Amino acid sequence: MSDKLVMAVNAGSSSLKYKLYRLEGLEVVCGGLVDRIGHEDGIFKLTYNGETTKEVLPIMDHHKGVDLILNALTSKGIVKDKNDIVAIGHRVVQGGKYFSKSALFDADTEKKIADLTPLDPLHAPAHLMGYHAFKEAIPGAVAIAVFDTAYHQTMEEEDYLFPIPYELSEKYDCRRYGAHGTSHRYLAEKALATYLKDKKDTKIITCHLGSGSSLAAIHNGKVVATSMGLTPLGGVMMGTRSGDLDPSVSYYLAEQMHLSNQEVYDLLNKKSGFLGVTGLSNDTRDVEGGYLKGDKRCIIASHLFARRVADYIGQYFVRLGGVDLIIFSAGIGENSAFYRKLVLDRVKDALHIVIDEKKNEEAFGGKEELISAPESAVKVAVIPTDEEKMIASDAVKAYEGKL
Repeated sequence: MSDKLVMAVNAGSSSLKYKLYRLEGLEVVCGGLVDRIGHEDGIFKLTYNGETTKEVLPIMDHHKGVDLILNALTSKGIVKDKNDIVAIGHRVVQGGKYFSKSALFDADTEKKIADLTPLDPLHAPAHLMGYHAFKEAIPGAVAIAVFDTAYHQTMEEEDYLFPIPYELSEKYDCRRYGAHGTSHRYLAEKALATYLKDKKDTKIITCHLGSGSSLAAIHNGKVVATSMGLTPLGGVMMGTRSGDLDPSVSYYLAEQMHLSNQEVYDLLNKKSGFLGVTGLSNDTRDVEGGYLKGDKRCIIASHLFARRVADYIGQYFVRLGGVDLIIFSAGIGENSAFYRKLVLDRVKDALHIVIDEKKNEEAFGGKEELISAPESAVKVAVIPTDEEKMIASDAVKAYEGKL
């Protein structure tokens, strides 16, 4: 087997997630996390052969984090030489209008990511720091950027434009971009290969439901609509994000509470959603527990979330002119039979969906399962997402000159 390796990287402002694969066959070798970058009590984790090691030590920047990763890989004999890592795929949240697919991480790509910082001030600088740290450590590796927004670039103008003065859309690139595109692409490709392989005209609704949630309507493998908007704040209610609102809510709260635009934006991003409605937690496991104990606000929050997701499923059913398959994925979608049932109960009559309750209960913890009954007019599946594998796959294509 080849010793060549490929790495998928997700660099955040204070974290760096990584997963290492063999180039041939994309077999997972190891993975881990560098967390609390910029702090004296930084955290370094490595999972290899089913065992996780953890260190707490000063990690003052991303360069130090990358050094920790590469030194651990070589010192533990996981990698003979760091230069065996021949390709690195970097997750990038915002690709704007520029990127409809993954791209080589060259000077032009770097400049465009930097130019898009106003659309993604939290992640864009971190992505660039991660890229530079790995480039300095392994200059010979092929580097690519894999964009969360790229898969959604097939939307038509009427699906991505906002009804604001047209010149503002053009001048400021103010439009719907969506997010979680790498996940939606993985789910669609998996679905087409597994559940709809004999069907020529395919209509899929993918539900990536986690602390951040988004849905996509996918026709013949191409996105026609997605729920998140200019930023990941749009769409359905989430862990701490409000999702879609009447725009006047921002103005009204700013006036009533004497808040700045930034303060209202932070409130809608970090203090709303499940956390805001329940006053308890942004974690749906906690909210589900409260629901089962009869906590009124947990019940309201759960129903509100299910209604928002169901509304989008209904909207996308119309947009696609029907649906063959609905997919649930990500933290909530993969692991919570409770929330899947809440959502499906709100669309089952209209879409003639019949759920196998036993299979729904059994689908969790990384298990793929078709949870609809044979007589259901629409198939419903739980498919664990694998964004890192998609990133690694694109990195391999770049290395082989096929991107």
